[in-house]
Amino acid sequence: MQIYFACSITGGRQDEAAYQTIVNTLLADGHTVPTAILARPEVVALEQVAEAAEIYARDVAWIRESDALIAEISTPSHGVGYEIGYALGLGKRVLCLHRGGMRVSKMITGNPDPNLIVQAYSSPEEAIRIVRAFNH
Repeated sequence: MQIYFACSITGGRQDEAAYQTIVNTLLADGHTVPTAILARPEVVALEQVAEAAEIYARDVAWIRESDALIAEISTPSHGVGYEIGYALGLGKRVLCLHRGGMRVSKMITGNPDPNLIVQAYSSPEEAIRIVRAFNH
């Protein structure tokens, strides 16, 4: 399955370890993750040299081609919110994960779309279980 992974880039990278755990799990389970680079520390420098129009065109194409979107939403991000809405508008399944106790946008938590799942996790192991349950 092709899965688009979304996470904060410019809004903060304090959850990078969680991003890596999620992406590594998806790859280990045999999924294609076109956005795997987003979990890596060098993404910030790479994204700064790319043109905004290039990033937009690339990312919406990847979302259209993907079977589902998984987003780590502990760190607020305008881009991730846009990607979630775009994927839902296309009828894609979307999983939004966040660290337990984090305040999450009510535009996400209040969305009744049946394709949207929002779940908190308390450990990397729990995040892995949630991701694997979503993909089966």
